[in-house]
Amino acid sequence: MKWNLRLAAANRGIWKASELQRMLAERGLVISTGKMSGLWSGRPNTIKLDELDVICAVLDCPVEELLVPEPGQVSAPVRADEQADGQAAAAARSGPVPRPRRSRSLPPR
Repeated sequence: MKWNLRLAAANRGIWKASELQRMLAERGLVISTGKMSGLWSGRPNTIKLDELDVICAVLDCPVEELLVPEPGQVSAPVRADEQADGQAAAAARSGPVPRPRRSRSLPPR
């Protein structure tokens, strides 16, 4: 998914993150400066559905304008036999695995 907040805001004449942050606060959504920076920069860590509702209401846009699917970025599904082969190859590359000790060593006499 591509996050498209900045373009959606620019299409409505909102050019600064602080301006959008103020508009969101007027609608009851108070966002910290750090989170607003993530939303504005295009790579938010998280976003709640309630927050998404308020953003869409403030910008008067559908969710599809903010979240643009990128199907080319999704990897193809892996078959079970290919996955097992891949795991075996990864185990072979990692080298020997040390065994855990079964008991504690005895103290010196």
